Amino acid sequence: MDVRLLLENTLPGMGYELVDFELTPGGGFRVFMDKPGGITVEDCVAVSNHLTRLFMVENVDYDRLEVSSPGLDRPLKKEADYVRFSGSLAKIRTRLPIDNQKRFMGRIVGIAEGVVSLEVDGRTVAIPLSNIDKARLEPEF
Repeated sequence: MDVRLLLENTLPGMGYELVDFELTPGGGFRVFMDKPGGITVEDCVAVSNHLTRLFMVENVDYDRLEVSSPGLDRPLKKEADYVRFSGSLAKIRTRLPIDNQKRFMGRIVGIAEGVVSLEVDGRTVAIPLSNIDKARLEPEF
């Protein structure tokens, strides 16, 4: 059973976006979800109850299920994330160096043809989505 596919097909029908999903040591699942306006405790309870029943029907074996919001430092995984959070501050780590650098912090300008534009210290850095190892929003207060 492809649990990621199951989650990607289930959560949007409930009004949520799958942000990330990971297996935890000891056989648990951790599901991070979001929606416009943010996630409440009631949202987590509703999704947890629904996924518990769905996993039973689909024979998904797990010991523990955790459902939560991605937090203020939300990971950026998909092209749509860079569109949605255009103008936001982000930290990006690349797999391969760009101009002898692998860590960047700047404002997301946008994304076009699989390349993220990031405004860093007054210059625009082009980072191919395929070269991004890890990216997260940087909370601003």
